[in-house]
Amino acid sequence: MIYLDNQSTTACDPRVLDAMWPWFADQPGNPSSVEHAIGQQAATAVEAARAEIAALIGATPAEIVFTSGATEANNIAIKGAARFAGPAARRRIVTAATEHKCVLESVRDLAAEGFEPVILPVTPTGALDPTALAEALRTPTLLVSVMAANNETGYLQDLAPLAATAHAAGARIHSDLAQAAGKIPIDVAACGLDAGSLSAHKLHGPKGIGALYVRRHPRMRLAPLLSGGGQERGLRSGTLPTPLIVGFGEAARIARLEQAADQTRIALLRDRLLAGLFARIPNLILNGPPAPRLAGNLSVRFAGLRALDLIAACPSLAISTGSACTSADLAPSHVLTALGLSPLQAAASLRLGIGRFNSPADIDTAIHLLTDAYARLAPAPPVAAEA
Repeated sequence: MIYLDNQSTTACDPRVLDAMWPWFADQPGNPSSVEHAIGQQAATAVEAARAEIAALIGATPAEIVFTSGATEANNIAIKGAARFAGPAARRRIVTAATEHKCVLESVRDLAAEGFEPVILPVTPTGALDPTALAEALRTPTLLVSVMAANNETGYLQDLAPLAATAHAAGARIHSDLAQAAGKIPIDVAACGLDAGSLSAHKLHGPKGIGALYVRRHPRMRLAPLLSGGGQERGLRSGTLPTPLIVGFGEAARIARLEQAADQTRIALLRDRLLAGLFARIPNLILNGPPAPRLAGNLSVRFAGLRALDLIAACPSLAISTGSACTSADLAPSHVLTALGLSPLQAAASLRLGIGRFNSPADIDTAIHLLTDAYARLAPAPPVAAEA
């Protein structure tokens, strides 16, 4: 099977597996048990990984809090900011219509606690207009949450002006960095972020581990969602999974060193795939602008066909219709409808995600399989009536 669903998750890099294995097999220590050498070794490994993750996004190690993934990190950032602020604070929480479901639902959940969720529309490209954001911020606002790279279209938001607009209005800004980290250069300080969420499995690390960047100067204040032993400076209690954290650190190290070469090669494969499909499939449409977008991402729609039928007709291709987190939902993609697509157009759209381990042969085979399936499934053109 050819794997082209790298926005959903990525294969764990063999170097990451090699780094993790001793901590599964030979190193049982709890990094909080620093009274003995085995626990100290685990703690040292955790801190080394924390430093690598911080380096990937231009943060300091003290600003990295480990979580189970980006979904938990997003929840801590949004709900934690609201709950720390308390009842006397600004009550408005602003986000965009194309955000990941865990961000949208976290914002909406806060309505039950007396906050005002505001979901802003985006332009047909997927951009959040700074002018529209500034208008929303005329009402005192606690937090703005805007993702760096969209998980369906790959569109890249220009975060710095959005952060400047938020700060000028007295609001803090959080970004879901899960799709962007390890794929584009990120400097959280230059972007002006107060918080940012990451997930290891999006950058060839293990599943089940993520992180939240929490700015220290000026400090971003959050209330924890979990009660427990106070690990991670009290923001995320629970025993730290040393093997997963070590894997995350190694994945971050590899991404920092290799991301430029990786993304150049992946962009060439993406362009090869898109050109091959455009040459063979009439009325194929690219969802979203060609740029700025992630190097490995394509969202394309096939006029007159359901994407699910194309997927079924290509059993040796691992491809998807959109976000894996909503794959059980039969409703049209909220991201694509927010861009102005009709439900039928959204249902005709495929997400193709190219990653580190794809080859030109994979791309050529995918072109053949998709065009062959399209030829078999596309409705026949109407026959002209005889004179």
